[in-house]
Amino acid sequence: MSLKSKFEAGEFAILVEAEPPKGADISTMIAHFVPIKKQVDAFVVPEMSNATLRMSALGAAIALQNEGLETAMQINCRDRNQLALQADLLAAGACGISNIIVVPGDDPKIGDHPQTKAVNELSLVELLQAAKSLQQGHDLGGNPLSSAPDFLLGATANAGAKAKELTQEINISRESITAGAQFLITPPIFDISAIDPYLRQIDKKTTKIIPTVLLLKSAGMARYIKQTQENIVIPDQVIDRIRKANDKAKVCTDLAKEMLAALKEAGFAGAMISTVGWEHKLAEILAP
Repeated sequence: MSLKSKFEAGEFAILVEAEPPKGADISTMIAHFVPIKKQVDAFVVPEMSNATLRMSALGAAIALQNEGLETAMQINCRDRNQLALQADLLAAGACGISNIIVVPGDDPKIGDHPQTKAVNELSLVELLQAAKSLQQGHDLGGNPLSSAPDFLLGATANAGAKAKELTQEINISRESITAGAQFLITPPIFDISAIDPYLRQIDKKTTKIIPTVLLLKSAGMARYIKQTQENIVIPDQVIDRIRKANDKAKVCTDLAKEMLAALKEAGFAGAMISTVGWEHKLAEILAP
């Protein structure tokens, strides 16, 4: 069942983040994800997250699709002008990549090429509008296409934003939905109640909200996120549970499994699992 069909059927969808390699060898990426493909509805391929050079999302998504894995390809506003963005969207459609996630892209200053100049010719909403235009058979210049791609469009949403930032984020989410986004992926969630203010404005019954389930690796990692990411809430009991455990890796895996179950019970449309290099733990997280 495709991701689109899963959404339409109202079933809980499992997405897994599939980071492309920093190099030209895709064998390790393939080895991580092919064994679990029957348990995953789509593999989300980031577009150089953290502004760090990696294989393009388009190239990595094609490699995964060639192995029979459904993908959801990120495309960002940072790296290309509107001509190149539209060209990549058409290429994705031609290669059978039907799930597209539009993201703004991280500032190059935080990445491994800080001298890079960001393009940002289109905003997130404008890029969604561009993808929607292509689906309707014409480009941003109003020129007709010989054939139109068929996409399931998604975007990101900072559901944990607070105060004025929350109002701005809700406005962006609403504009994204109007522009064609059919699902929204949130940053990592460790406490569902932390995004209640967002959910009161963006109803998860009518919009497919996909929280990220981040696999923690240690209490130190959890503390660092808690201290540096003000829009991500990690309860103290989560940190204490990891800190006190004899088998810390197992507790981290258990926490991810429990969050998946909680999101399903709460009626979310699905979840995206992010393992940040611990792909070998995916089978354990996905096990019944």
